[in-house]
Amino acid sequence: MKDVNIAWLVKPNIRSLRAYQAEEVPCKVKLDANESPYSAFSVQRSAFSVKKALQLLNRYPDPQATSLRKLMAKELKVKPKKILHGNGSDELIYYLIATFGGPVLYPVPTFSMYGIISQALDERKVEIPLDDEFDIDIEKTIAAIKKFKPKLIFLSSPNNPTGNCFSSNRILKIIEGAKGIVVVDEAYQPFSDKASFTPLLEKFKNLVILRTLSKIGLAGLRLGFLIANKDVINEVNKVRLPFNVNSLSQAVAIDALKNKKQMRSNIASVISERKRLFSSMENIEGITPYPSDANFILFKTANTEQVYKNLLKRGVFIRNMTAAVKDCLRVTVGTSKENKIFLKTIKDIS
Repeated sequence: MKDVNIAWLVKPNIRSLRAYQAEEVPCKVKLDANESPYSAFSVQRSAFSVKKALQLLNRYPDPQATSLRKLMAKELKVKPKKILHGNGSDELIYYLIATFGGPVLYPVPTFSMYGIISQALDERKVEIPLDDEFDIDIEKTIAAIKKFKPKLIFLSSPNNPTGNCFSSNRILKIIEGAKGIVVVDEAYQPFSDKASFTPLLEKFKNLVILRTLSKIGLAGLRLGFLIANKDVINEVNKVRLPFNVNSLSQAVAIDALKNKKQMRSNIASVISERKRLFSSMENIEGITPYPSDANFILFKTANTEQVYKNLLKRGVFIRNMTAAVKDCLRVTVGTSKENKIFLKTIKDIS
């Protein structure tokens, strides 16, 4: 076999890039990935459209995801032409960076894919640390905007992994002061009592909203939505791959979204369990949970690595975030039963 130096062929920006690590660990309680503990789709009551999609897998899907976009437009109170569909928010983040380029600015810690995709596309990253309250450091951010003139700014609110919403007035100040596109990633907004930024799309041409179905019970579908003015949609659509969202994902999502009562009930259950979980964690010695507007709770503890390993040994899988937030772990809000197991286990090992 001919000896070929693969590493030499790889672009320099990719050589130093570390792949996103999505671990799959056998465990009895899985609370690591911010998934919903409840499915938003019922096989028993699945609509005819799902069965029809199964029968038409020999055909390409609707490239415009017309019915799905109409349904999402109704839910978000925007026009369908202001929505673009993707395989999760990740694909849409990729499209945005591919379309507009960099520099790409975002606060840290935050969703790691902003940085990973920026580097993969060889665009400059500008990272601004959050303040001591996990909020946007507005002075440093505005200064960086003036200095680096970013084409794209990503603001995850509620933020992952901290769980809090950023101050609305600080986000507004960034939108007003930026010459580039400001993307407010609202992946966790359904779990927050803070208002969405979608009503401001009419006022700000440079505002883009990201939404996903992954956190509300359809993570396996990989469906995300970009909401923006038609000029932004038209440009990003140029790099969208044809037939990017498959027929089954479209059909299942439509069926689930039509069942608003069940989806809202699931979200309400997560919020209720989050409050109970947070309250219980506050009473555990050595644990400091941070308030959350999302479907997870970040918490600080001594001996982080040992706590993480001991939980895993007992079949409870959460996320070790100490590389992003010192001495912190992150637990997804699960079912009442899963949360009880987590609480009992962490009490036993603390």
